Amino acid sequence: MKKNKKNWFWNIVIIVTLIVCTMAFVLHYKNWSKFEEGNFQVVSGIYKQRIPLDDIDSLSFVDKLPEMERKNGFSWLAKEKGVFKDSLTDTKVYVFVDDLRQQKLRIVHHDSLKLFVNFKDSIETDRIYKSLLTVLKDNVN
Repeated sequence: MKKNKKNWFWNIVIIVTLIVCTMAFVLHYKNWSKFEEGNFQVVSGIYKQRIPLDDIDSLSFVDKLPEMERKNGFSWLAKEKGVFKDSLTDTKVYVFVDDLRQQKLRIVHHDSLKLFVNFKDSIETDRIYKSLLTVLKDNVN
């Protein structure tokens, strides 16, 4: 009988581990973004970045991410998410990339903080770019 009790314990541990891993995957599976009260917000699982629209300095598309050192985060297949350190400027960089093969939107805010973001659907990335560009043009005028 002792053997059965041990098996049940390990079975429960395995099931709980699988549930936790599945939930982590679902939370980080894609990026969510929204415009709210003068802020642009990107969320992917435990990673979240909120940028006041007035503090955005520049906006551009890049094909490739620069050389960076990971502080925390993860890479999986074509996904790259987390907080990185730019090896050239020694500044913090936030990365929310759902597909490394597509163009990434590079947002510089507060003079030196960078955010790289794209979505699995390139049309969604383009829509966010156009929305942010419109806001930047309105702030200049």
